[in-house]
Amino acid sequence: MNAEGVVKYASRLLPGPPPDASVVAALNRVRTELHELGLVGSEPDGTGYGNLSIRDGAGFWVTGSGTGRLRRLEPRHYTRVETADPERNRVVARGAVPASAEAMTHAAVYAASPAAGAVFHVHSAALFGWLLHAGCPATAADIPYGTPAMARAVAALVSAAPSLPLLFAMAGHEPGAVACGADVQSTRGALLSAYEEAKRHDENRTDRRQRA
Repeated sequence: MNAEGVVKYASRLLPGPPPDASVVAALNRVRTELHELGLVGSEPDGTGYGNLSIRDGAGFWVTGSGTGRLRRLEPRHYTRVETADPERNRVVARGAVPASAEAMTHAAVYAASPAAGAVFHVHSAALFGWLLHAGCPATAADIPYGTPAMARAVAALVSAAPSLPLLFAMAGHEPGAVACGADVQSTRGALLSAYEEAKRHDENRTDRRQRA
């Protein structure tokens, strides 16, 4: 599994208050659920993976860098990204913790679709493989995470989508996958539906191998 905890963009973190607990309550519940499923978490060396965000006016609240190890987050673990410039690879955020290493990807989704209200980036070998097997959208295998090229590729996928929610694989960031939708619940529903289908596909493939 590729770790995603290294921030590759130039980040400016300004002091600022955390979100009100009610603002991130629904997102936080889903984030805990995904953590329990292993879709968000940390590697044995402590490097985190997976991050979630919700739109907030012209910016968005995103889980902070280094929070993957925590089962349940508090408002102070969220940071508000105020501006993101993919071409200059710069992010300006406000809060107590740096924004997630994938903040640029989240920003690309919101910029590409005014209808997008939530973005989930998760890690799952089963889901990643199923998305590619099913011919779902995917960024190119030679595009690494957290780069201007990834932001452009994500924006292109989201712009081309006929509707939301949308799921896509990050082929150059195995086993990364992204779900985005109008709100937290529709994004959750699309992601978990695909995850369950991916697990069934994996189980059926294992059964066929065992019977062969």
